[in-house]
Amino acid sequence: MNSDGTNEHFQIATHQNQIKEHLGLSEDEMVFEFDSIDGGWRLNLITINSAHSQSFLFHSTRGMDKVGALGEMLKYVLSYREKENSYTIQWAIRGTSFLETSYFRGKDISQILDKFYYGRDRNTIQIYAISLNPIT
Repeated sequence: MNSDGTNEHFQIATHQNQIKEHLGLSEDEMVFEFDSIDGGWRLNLITINSAHSQSFLFHSTRGMDKVGALGEMLKYVLSYREKENSYTIQWAIRGTSFLETSYFRGKDISQILDKFYYGRDRNTIQIYAISLNPIT
């Protein structure tokens, strides 16, 4: 039990559901990846695109515990569209000729590339174009 009387697992599930609902994703389109780091927790939210079966880093947060890291992720999800730039990446898996298009939000191209390449060998994907989308 936490100091407010709620079960940690209940709080984790509640935050995860709020994030999922706000992003409009199903449970099989996202992975909450927790890592213990420096006496706290890092949360990497991974999204999975069912159209091309590829996963990408959506965002990373930190907290003193898992609930705290999820709380930070929820804050990000509620405000990221107003705070970060929107980018489009056109890419293909090396050895194929089918061009894919993926969309990311971040502060700059470097952060977008980190999200795009997260968890994969950079030599397996060819990027053809990255563009900053106009503000709408």
